[in-house]
Amino acid sequence: MTGAESLILTARQAGIEVCFANPGTTEMPLVAALDRVPGVRAVLGLFEGVCTGAADGYGRMTGRPALTLLHLGPGFANGIANLHNARRARTPVVNLIGDQATWHRDHDAPLTSDIESLARPVSGWVRSTRHPGELATDLADAVAAARRPPGCVATLIAPADCQWEEGAGPAPTAAPAPAPRVDADTVARVASRLRGAERPALLLGGAALLEAGLAAAGRVAAACGARLLCETFPARVERGGSRTRVERLPYFPEQARETLSSVDALVLVGAKDPVSFFGYPGQPSELAAADSALPFAAPEHDLVAALEDLAVALDAPARAPAPGAAAALPALPTGSGPVTPDALGAALARLQPEGAIVMDEAATSGLPYFLAADAAPPHTYLALTGGAIGQGLPCATGAAVACPDRKVIAFQADGSGAYTLQSLWTQAREGLDVTTVLCANRAYRILQVELARAGVAEPGPAARSLVDLSSPPLDWVQLAGGLGVPAERVETCEALAPALERALSQPGPHVVEVLL
Repeated sequence: MTGAESLILTARQAGIEVCFANPGTTEMPLVAALDRVPGVRAVLGLFEGVCTGAADGYGRMTGRPALTLLHLGPGFANGIANLHNARRARTPVVNLIGDQATWHRDHDAPLTSDIESLARPVSGWVRSTRHPGELATDLADAVAAARRPPGCVATLIAPADCQWEEGAGPAPTAAPAPAPRVDADTVARVASRLRGAERPALLLGGAALLEAGLAAAGRVAAACGARLLCETFPARVERGGSRTRVERLPYFPEQARETLSSVDALVLVGAKDPVSFFGYPGQPSELAAADSALPFAAPEHDLVAALEDLAVALDAPARAPAPGAAAALPALPTGSGPVTPDALGAALARLQPEGAIVMDEAATSGLPYFLAADAAPPHTYLALTGGAIGQGLPCATGAAVACPDRKVIAFQADGSGAYTLQSLWTQAREGLDVTTVLCANRAYRILQVELARAGVAEPGPAARSLVDLSSPPLDWVQLAGGLGVPAERVETCEALAPALERALSQPGPHVVEVLL
């Protein structure tokens, strides 16, 4: 049994079911092993950022790592942006990166690079195998590291000779240790602070935004009158129906500070003390009022247990009260006028099916949808966690592989979609049930906003050219068709709902390009 076969068998026995791959020469023994050791599904991406983003979406929906299979340092570098997002989402991912044979590295062949230095900034665990007999054990350690609460990116570098030479057979993978609980003294201290606060709030992240965590947070809120907030770009939130509702912290720092200005106790549950995404002249980095942030449960803690313990300490009701009635779903837009973000958000919130998974990378067009979807049927919401654009289409692809029985909606801006549009080909090849709703404003609109915020009221021709996508316009109907996905374009409110209904009612991938 080769080292590569030992590695794939170890992965299969550890419960890994999928490998998102864009391999090259140094990974050929691993490619062959995927045939010789059946049980791990191989999914090809035409670009490494598709593979890493898909592994992120898969891990968010299953809580288990997928493999990525990438080619040397340059191939890995192509996938780093979405591993940055996965690291911010605390998603379990295991990267396999082929490297030059150990005896060939020192010759500095053209594709040789310092892979470990590339991997460390986006990985919680990195190792380079030294001997073929260690490859399976190293993979077992990588899986164990990725599964440690709350999850992380683990990167294993596998020299080609360690793959093709004789291995030591599969290695057992240690079961993940349970997440630690918040100690009783901290629970009591935070409960006391909440009792004395006039305007408390909880800032939730991680598992606190899943169903059980939201239910426990709702109990805490009922006991002390706390507002429930979530991170601006959460990894995953269960929304809609009768679930406990949370407000999303605004993106722009002035709005976020306004939201938090009256809060006198901000309890952090799986979230960091919030800071602005960028530094602005004359503005502080911190968003919360001075001394209001109260660390309680770190991301690696058992967040559900922490909230339940806090609810008990506050003598909270045994069940979260039913949330107040959400604003009614807005009516479907009609008329021959152009589509606006408000109209698009209303239509999507009204038409999305129960149980949908919505990956939101709609950027400046997405807020009306998020607000309207509060009243939508129960669904899962995923967001752009690390701010590295090009995550939406790959993440939706991975979510569809993870949950083939659920409709996935990629709510996607056109500028960021162009980074990883190759995802559509993988969706077509795998027959994935993903409807992409493409917001085509034909601009980097967020950069237009930031220019205005920087005081550039009248950008010059160079600045305008760098934020404009209309010359020539991206034709998403042709782009999708060329990648094997049926698509149609919508230009009026009248045509919007019928187009969305057609795409959402049919299995398999579809694109609806909406001109805004």
